[in-house]
Amino acid sequence: MKVEGKLRRQAVAIFRAALAAADPAAAVLRHVRLRDGVLAAGKTRYPLRGVRKIHVVGAGKAGAAMAQAIEKLGLPAEKRGESLINVKYGHGAKLRWVQLNECGHPVPDEAGVRGAERIAEIASAATAEDLVICLISGGASALLPFPAPPVTLEEKQTVTKLLLACGATIHEINAVRKHISSIKGGQLARMAYPARVVALILSDVIGDNLDVIGSGATAPDASTFSSAKAVLEKYSILERTPATIRERFDAGTRGAIRETPKQGDAAFARVQNLIVGSNGLAVAAAAAEGRKLGFHTMILSTQIEGETREIARMHAAIAKEIAQYGRPLARPACVISGGETTVTLRGSGLGGRNQEFVLAAALEIGGLQRTVVLSAGTDGTDGPTDAAGAIADGHTLARGPEAQKYLDANDSYAYFKQLGDLVITGPTNTNVMDVHVMLVGN
Repeated sequence: MKVEGKLRRQAVAIFRAALAAADPAAAVLRHVRLRDGVLAAGKTRYPLRGVRKIHVVGAGKAGAAMAQAIEKLGLPAEKRGESLINVKYGHGAKLRWVQLNECGHPVPDEAGVRGAERIAEIASAATAEDLVICLISGGASALLPFPAPPVTLEEKQTVTKLLLACGATIHEINAVRKHISSIKGGQLARMAYPARVVALILSDVIGDNLDVIGSGATAPDASTFSSAKAVLEKYSILERTPATIRERFDAGTRGAIRETPKQGDAAFARVQNLIVGSNGLAVAAAAAEGRKLGFHTMILSTQIEGETREIARMHAAIAKEIAQYGRPLARPACVISGGETTVTLRGSGLGGRNQEFVLAAALEIGGLQRTVVLSAGTDGTDGPTDAAGAIADGHTLARGPEAQKYLDANDSYAYFKQLGDLVITGPTNTNVMDVHVMLVGN
């Protein structure tokens, strides 16, 4: 148990390294700077003498920290325009002039709607001489709710809950969200035109697809009304979806409702979308920490997706292979992966995909010596819980023998809480998906 204790501490240290690399303020400042009256975003330069006002809008769990970075740039007071960023409850920060609005996530609420409406007003009022800085990070889809009339917030909440419960991927969920929204799927860029727009994006999706991150508020939309409807049909939830949404999708499929803007639309002629941080950067930092601690280290993938339990079993199989045969890595071994899995709810317990990942893995590595599995979300909140994730080792089942019962009930939070094995970081004010760490010692 002493060996496992050390491995547990090392696994936490590796995850902490990933968090440090995902720091949103540092990510923004790596890509954006103000020097000699010129604002540079990546390779694009914006001389401030040609800018009337700089407005700051956006949404996401990292919005407050990203806004702090914008304030650190030192924009001249006379250039500061209107601002509002929707952030998750409890994810605020002290700011000097950028305004924050705390609201609901993962299910949107009225506070989010009011904030989204104000963001739309700011974008729509921007002129050709203005610059709109849009800060987008994980959670932006839920935190930027602007239901397209006559769809109501309650109806949007209903379909969001159905999608979260059925195991739909984030790509599929966002395809639906964009087509019941007045602001997602490039429509914020459409509102802001002809103003110049710089979207600074902290990616929380596999593949870093611009039209998926935050439901692509400033990016051309590859999805359609037809593909959004197909998602509801795929998971057999179309008939449980509110009639207003079904009617909207039918009308959109017929061409009776205007589609979201696509590639080549004039709305994007003055838009710069710049990814400032991602899961890949966080995982690379975690791997560097693993090597520093003396482990033979491998990044398995940063594009892990699929049913949580199945992905966990696959990871556990790799741990067993290392323990028994020393492949694909010699011991001491560190295997790191990133991405975002999905949970199909079967029980009524409390948990999240990371806690469920660790519980499913624990069932597979039971009795395996010197083996530790940790999985946690970089945002610090896993599902509707106060935990980022959990940690387990080969002795976990001996301490909590009813693991299968808790897994069947999707009650991983209660299981790990009784063992003291929850990973609790508190809100991190960032979100670049999840990080999985597997250690097999000598």
